[in-house]
Parts: sequence; structure tokens; C-alpha cells
Amino acid sequence: MGVPEKLAARMSMAEQHEYLRARFSRRTMIRGGAVTLGAVAGGAFVPGAVAQAATRTSVPTQTYTTAEKADGALVAPFGRHLAWGNDPRTEITVSWQVPVEVKRPFVRIGAHPWDLSHRIDAEVRTLFTPAGVGASGNHTQYYVHAKLTHLRPGKTYYYGVGHAGFDPAEAHLLGTLGTFTTAPAHKEPFTFTAFGDEGVGYHGLANNSLLLGQNPAFHLHAGDIAYADPSGSGQSSDTGFDSRVWDQFLAQTESVAKSVPWMPAYGNHDMEAWYSPNGYGGEDARWNLPDNGPDKKNLPGVYSFVYGNTAVISLDANDISFEIPANLGISGGTQTKWLEAQLKKFRASKDVDFVVIFFHHCAYCTSTSHASEGGVRQEWVPLFEKYTVDLVINGHNHQYERTDVIKAGKVAKKLPIGGTAYPETDGVVYVTAGAAGRSLYGFTAPLSYEGHENEVESVASFINTKDGKVNETVAWSRVRYLDYSFLRVDVTPASKGRTATLKVRGIAETGEEVDHFTVARRVR
Repeated sequence: MGVPEKLAARMSMAEQHEYLRARFSRRTMIRGGAVTLGAVAGGAFVPGAVAQAATRTSVPTQTYTTAEKADGALVAPFGRHLAWGNDPRTEITVSWQVPVEVKRPFVRIGAHPWDLSHRIDAEVRTLFTPAGVGASGNHTQYYVHAKLTHLRPGKTYYYGVGHAGFDPAEAHLLGTLGTFTTAPAHKEPFTFTAFGDEGVGYHGLANNSLLLGQNPAFHLHAGDIAYADPSGSGQSSDTGFDSRVWDQFLAQTESVAKSVPWMPAYGNHDMEAWYSPNGYGGEDARWNLPDNGPDKKNLPGVYSFVYGNTAVISLDANDISFEIPANLGISGGTQTKWLEAQLKKFRASKDVDFVVIFFHHCAYCTSTSHASEGGVRQEWVPLFEKYTVDLVINGHNHQYERTDVIKAGKVAKKLPIGGTAYPETDGVVYVTAGAAGRSLYGFTAPLSYEGHENEVESVASFINTKDGKVNETVAWSRVRYLDYSFLRVDVTPASKGRTATLKVRGIAETGEEVDHFTVARRVR
């Protein structure tokens, strides 16, 4: 029911979207439904917040609603997930799902579970997927968001989500409450976690079960989030799409994401071509991320935030990917210009010690599946080196791999397990942490990880370029681990004249440590 494969090969994602809009005529939509994103409840948030329009991308104008709302007392929210606003010290968004349409959704918040008198109205974004698109029948999803502002730094809040007929402040529903803690006002030690390519399944659950034990301040998901689109080419001809996978994913991650802000970057499997020209109409319904990026219409997954002494930048490598070009060039170069402006700003800030960047496609990886992305090396790596980025985290390749310290495409300094890198003088370290849950890939070289080190002089690999795959032999592959895992980063600030550190560890789903190293920066 999508664009014919031969025709899709000659069309951009935007052109395919227009083709589908024409094909799903009004008469067809009335008979069978339409791919629709629209608001069914107004967004009145904490004073000072601006409710985002529910329709932020070009979608069909027809809407779909159920005939009548269900009894709210019989409907329980699920899939809670948090995300920082532009300032993690004072802003956070609480998001969740309901299985059917409800009346007057809201969040209650307070300093104690017995004091939830502060009630904030929420916004519902409705996503309808017809039987003609994907593996399921007609399926409507209701994503609910409430952006909270004017919070106090470093404070733990209790919250509950509800709607008419379901009030989390009632005694028998207190077990549904969650908590979150805002970023501190000043530099303090903290931990964050990261991985990519989770999907739905046993191994994703296993990794999630370990994440909370790390006590992270936030979690970074480096793209390919739920895999509702298993094909991942960003084309309307992709087969096997099933929007219901997102219901499973958000339920699976709720144990972590209800209390730990879950910050995604978008990968190739997150371009769902049926909802909008850029493929992100569905993501716009599901997530409410910081809106300080260069282009919220085309690049909603590009943003930055500062937590303590660390600036974090999320990028969208679909914009520069030669390997999977569905969105190649969609920003017209604005993302790269914005990235340099962000790096320049953060390096000039006396409050920022570290800059961590995460995105999907790998700059440096020796996987037998995707390996390295030439677009990233061409567009962004020179900026990473110019502004001495401290750590780059990628997914895309389903394994754990860590480089030596790299500058100008070569090993600037060997970084053995347990070693220390100084980005100001040495170069940049890249970690592929794409083994969150999906089926694993492979390496051409022997595995080499903590307790099982196997150093080799070179590794045969390839890079994706505008002219196709080009073979290369590299010397920068230091750690290679082929099982499910995630990344833990412990951040320690330092007083003036001393050294601040990022202690980075690769942790298997068994809890075993497979890699550790330190990134150090002398504080001005």
C-alpha cells in the first residue's frame, strides 16, 4: 500500500509523502482512515510554558476521533517517559500514553506523595495509522504531554498522571506515582547512561533492569529506538511497519523512563515515512524534546542541554548519511552550522567542562554490517577535533566498540583499557554502544575487551561514501565486545586549577564490566 519500489527509488521522502497523501484520498480516508497527527486536548502548562502545536509537520488535514470517550475510571495511563526541557534545572516534560481517548488529562506534582495539589493540564497528540499502512489494522495512539517549568534546581518532585475519572492523588492510586530530580544549580558529581538500538525484547529488558541500578541523572538513546519500522530505509515502501511496537517499547522502558529523563537522537529506523515529509511526524507525537535546535520542523531530534558541568548535544545523522540517504541534505547545511555555534558557545562557557555528543550513524566503527559513515567524517569530525569534543557516542552497529584517541583520521594516542585521554591535546574518543537489544552484528577482527584483551595492529573494514562502500584498513579499533551492553559515564567536576573527569565504562547486560577509560580535562 506504500509507494511502488521502483518509483520510491527515484523520489525523496517528501515526494513520497505527497504521493501517499494523493493516494489516500478523502474518500479513502473516510472509508478506511488516514495517517493523522492532531490535538484532541489543549495544552495548558505551568505558567510561562508555551504549548507546542500538535501538528508540527505537514500531514493530511483530515482527523480521526473515536465516537465517544471511554469511562476514565476504567482507563489507566501507561508508558510514562520523561525528557528535559531546554534547561534541566527548571524544565521537564512528563509524557505518557492512554489506550483510548480520555477527557481532561493532567499531571499532579508536589514535594511529597501526600501533597499533590498542583495540577497541570496536558496536551494529547493523536496518531492514527490506517490498515493500508503497516502490518496492523487501523490503530490509534494517544500520546499525552505536560511541560513543567519554573521548577527548583536539584529538587526531587513526586508526580502522577491522570484524567477525568482517574486521579493519581486518590489513596488507592498512590502506587502509580513517579519521581524525578531536576539538575543541580551548581557543578556536582553525577552519572549518566547511554546506548542505541534497543527495540522490544528480552535483551532490552535486561539492559533496562540494570540502568536504574546505575542511578543515572539521565539516559541517552543514540537512535533506532523501537524498530516499529524494521526495514529502516526511511521509505514508504518499507515492509513490516507496525505502529503497535511503540506501545510495547514505551511500556518496556517505563521502569526507567518514568524517573530518568530518556533523551533520544533519531536513527534510520526512526524515519517513518507515512506520517510526514521528513519521516518524523510519528516521533513528534511521541516525544517532547528541547526545542533549541536549528530546525524543529525538519530536525526535531536535534537539540542540546547542559547538566552540571557537561553540555550534551543530540544530532541527526540521517541529514548527512551517504549509506541511507532518505533524509540526506534535509537541513540544507543548517545543522552543521548550528553544531559549530553550539560548540563555540560551550567551549567559551566557564560553567561547561565537558562536551558530549551523541547521534546514530558511526564516525568510526569496524562492524561487518554498517561500519563507518563517511558523511559524519566529512561534515562533523573536523568540528569535533577543532573544539576538542570529549566523548562521541553512537549506535547503528549492534555491538560495543571503542576507539583509541583519534585526530585527523589516525591514532593520535593509544588508549588501552584503563587509560586516560586528554582531548585538549590528544584528540577524540568514539564509542559505538549499539548493543542495547536488537540482534547482534559481527567483527572481522578478534574480540578484545576487559580481561580478554587481544591487540591487533590493524583491522579490515569499510566506510560508506557518496560513491558507495570503500574498503579501509584501520589501526584505531581498541575494544571490541560482541554481546548486549550499555555505557555508564561518571562525571566528576573539579575546582579551578585541577582536573575534571569522565570515567566511562562499558557494562554487559550480565553486569560484567567490559571496558573502562577516563577522559580528563584541566579546568580553567
